[in-house]
Amino acid sequence: MPSDLTPPGTPVETLAEPGEDVVEALERLAGALGAAPAAPAPAEPPAAPAEPPPGPLTPAAAAAVIAAGQPEGAVVVDEGLTLSADYIAAAATAPRHTYLGVTGGAIGIGLPLAAGAAIACPDRPVLCVQADGSGMYTVQALWTHAHEGLDVTTLVCANRSYRILLEELRRAGVDEPPARARALTGLADPPLDWVALGRGMGVPSERATTAAELAAALERALAEPGPHLVEMVL
Repeated sequence: MPSDLTPPGTPVETLAEPGEDVVEALERLAGALGAAPAAPAPAEPPAAPAEPPPGPLTPAAAAAVIAAGQPEGAVVVDEGLTLSADYIAAAATAPRHTYLGVTGGAIGIGLPLAAGAAIACPDRPVLCVQADGSGMYTVQALWTHAHEGLDVTTLVCANRSYRILLEELRRAGVDEPPARARALTGLADPPLDWVALGRGMGVPSERATTAAELAAALERALAEPGPHLVEMVL
């Protein structure tokens, strides 16, 4: 499918080349448009964490638990499409943090990006919200987390499928993929065991099936420096 940012023939002006001062270029653009400076609106202070909702873990509940439990100054790496929208909404009032999303079209950036963030900022905890399908592209990065003793807590969104590929099929007009296509985009036969995968690479790992279990697991992981993994069964 076309992925052009502008229709054919649209004039495009380059504001800044790689290596140039992008902030200065944006200031010049604002001046040319007569846009007045505006300070960002302060976010509301975080509300007191509510009790985790009962029942099986859902994307919305997982996002709320993560946003409520993340510490001040955390670096959040997000390759968890299943709950990304819920997390962004929930994190609007979370303690101040850095958010690193995926680059468009990339699959597998989460775990190595978390390693890079932890190496660049060794004094800041890193939370990696990682989908299970895309995580399998670069699962060996967990070994790097353990080998380097990186302070990365990986939160795996285990929905047992390559949801992004099903979404691309839907965009191509295939709303009901045939059985063979579903088999090729599923991760349930056999099911991935992220607890075993993490432990096998030297990362302490556990599983959460409810919001309360996730809140407790996240608290334990953040209380101890070094790598940890929590498989969130969604």
